[in-house]
Order: sequence, then structure tokens, then C-alpha cells
Amino acid sequence: MIRRVVAIGAVLVTALLLQSTVFGELNLLGVRPELVYAVVILIAVLEGPSEGAVVGFAGGLLQDFLLNEPKGITALTLTLLGYGMGLARQYVSSPSPLLPMILVAAGTAGGVAFHSIVSFLIGRFDHPVTYGLRVVALTAVYGAILTPLVHPLLRRIAEGSRPRRVVRFS
Repeated sequence: MIRRVVAIGAVLVTALLLQSTVFGELNLLGVRPELVYAVVILIAVLEGPSEGAVVGFAGGLLQDFLLNEPKGITALTLTLLGYGMGLARQYVSSPSPLLPMILVAAGTAGGVAFHSIVSFLIGRFDHPVTYGLRVVALTAVYGAILTPLVHPLLRRIAEGSRPRRVVRFS
């Protein structure tokens, strides 16, 4: 249990540091990638809705505090995104290697759109609608491009940190 928490925590911190440093400089038409969104979505797809929600909340709070954003908006977004994508995992079963890319693209688009809407409602998003739609679309494409790099690593970490013993009481 402790090993799993440490492993997933290290993945979240690494993703956030990469997102804020390395990927912060790589822009696709003025949009930066959301690596934490991809990590949350992939963990939710691999492990289910409850772990997706917990990882989403932790990743969202980390991002809110580290990047000095309004506290709670990203945590709410990633919690709902992790739970929703974990639930979607039950209904989508395909061995296709494109499935994680599609799920990350759709989840990132939905998450960024939700974050933009909540930010607009509290007065923190003052851009035109066309800009918001462009950010949603390009962030989704960026997430899909990064998925083949992130998914195998996360799958290996998730499988390696699962408990090996099962204790049964008779």
C-alpha cells in the first residue's frame, strides 16, 4: 500500500515538474500540454474510478499550489475527470493500442473545457470563446501525442505496485 502511494505520488510530482519546466517551453500553436491530465486519465483507466478520483484530487491540488492557480478549480476538475474516466473504462473494452490515445484526447478536452467554464463563472477566464475552443482542441491533440510515451510507463508502475499477496480470513 505504501509502495503504491509513493510510486503514484512520484509519478504525479514528476509529471507536474515536467509540465511546468520542460513542456512549459514546448508550445503547439501557443498551447502547452497538460501532462497531469494525461496521468490522471491513464491511472483512472488502468485502476478504476476510486483511484482515478483520488489521484485526480491529489494531482489537482499539487498543480493548484505549485502553479499558483485559484485553489480548488483544478482539483475539482481532475477529481471529476478521474472518476468519470474510471467509470468509462467499464464500458470500453478494446485491445486497440489507439484506445488510450482516444481516451486521453477526449478526457483532456472535456477536462480543459470544464476548467475553462468554471474559471469563466468565477471571473478568471476573460478570453474569447474561439480562444477557449482552440485551447481545448490543441490540448487534446497534445495529450494524444504524449500518450504513447506515458501509457506504457504508467501501466508498468501500476502493475508493479499492486499488492501481490491476498489475505483471506476463513
